[in-house]
Amino acid sequence: MDDRLTVVIGYPQSELLDIASVTTPLHMANQLGAAPPYRIRLATSGGGSLSCDSGLRLEGQAALERVTGPLDTLVVSGGIGHEAAAGDPVLLAHIRRLAAISRRVASVCTGATLLAAAGLLDGRRATTHWRYAGTLAAHHPNVIVDPCPLYIREGNVSTAAGVTSALDLTLAFIEEDHGPHLARTVARALVAYLQRPGDQAQISMFVGAPPPEHPLIRQVVDHVVSNLDGDLSPVTLAAKLNVSERHLTRLSLEHLGKTPGRFVRHARTRAAEQLLVSSSLPVADIAARCGFGSTESLRQSFVTEFGVSPTRYRQARTQHPG
Repeated sequence: MDDRLTVVIGYPQSELLDIASVTTPLHMANQLGAAPPYRIRLATSGGGSLSCDSGLRLEGQAALERVTGPLDTLVVSGGIGHEAAAGDPVLLAHIRRLAAISRRVASVCTGATLLAAAGLLDGRRATTHWRYAGTLAAHHPNVIVDPCPLYIREGNVSTAAGVTSALDLTLAFIEEDHGPHLARTVARALVAYLQRPGDQAQISMFVGAPPPEHPLIRQVVDHVVSNLDGDLSPVTLAAKLNVSERHLTRLSLEHLGKTPGRFVRHARTRAAEQLLVSSSLPVADIAARCGFGSTESLRQSFVTEFGVSPTRYRQARTQHPG
C-alpha cells in the first residue's frame, strides 16, 4: 500500500470547510512528526479546479479518473452541490472503484448522499448534517440514518455530520494511526476541542440562545447542551463549577432568566423538537437521547413549551414543514 495516501474527492460547489477540516489536521500531523506521513490529494474530475459553494476556487491535485490504489483513506466531501454530484453516474462509479481499494472510506456532511447513491451505505448506520438527515433517509431507505452523532464509524466506513465534525473524525483517524498523544497535540495546535467523541449530539451545537457573557453561566450552557442525557441536576451543576447551588441559581436567573432546572428542561425540549422534525427516531428514543426519564416527561415538557404533544407536533411539521 502507498502509505497514508488520503484522497479527498471534491466536486462543483463542495463546502470548503468539509475539505479543510480533513486536510489541515493531516497536514498538521505531518508537521508534528507523523510517521509514516500522510500524503494528501484533492481529486477532481479531470484534475481541474473547482468552485466551492462559497465562491472560492480550489485547484485539484489529481484527476479522479487517474487515481489508482490501493489507498489508505478515501473521503467524499459535502456541499450544496451534493445532489448534482450524486446524480453523476461516472463520479459514483469512481467512488465505488476507489472505495473497493481503500483501507477506510469516509464522507463529510452531505457527502453521505454520494456514498449512499454509490450503494456504500446500504445496511449501515450513517449520519449526515441534521438538516439533511430526513432527505437522506427518504431517498435511501436501505441506509440506517441517525442524525444525532457527530460521526459514526461502522466497519471501514465512517460518516461525519458536517463541517467541523470532520475535524473530530480526522482526529480519531490520527489517533487510530499514530496514537492519542499525536491526536491531542494536533488538536491543541489547531486550538480545537480535545476531542469531541463521535456520539456527542449534533443537537448540542444549535440549542438555545446566543452564549451569555458571564463566564460561569457560559460554562453551564456549554456543559448542558453537550450532555443532555447526563445528570444535569442543579446540585450536580453547582458541584461541577465549584459554586453553591444558591449562587448558581442567582446567576442563572440573572443571565438566563430561568433557574438552572428550567434551563435544562428548555434545552432538552428544544433538542427533542429538532430531532422530531429532522429524524424518524421513535419518540421514546428521542426522550432518552435528550435526557428525559420517560416519554411522559418529554410529553409534559413539550406541551408546556409548544402547547401540543411531541407526536402531534411531528405530524404537523411533517405535513406543513417550515
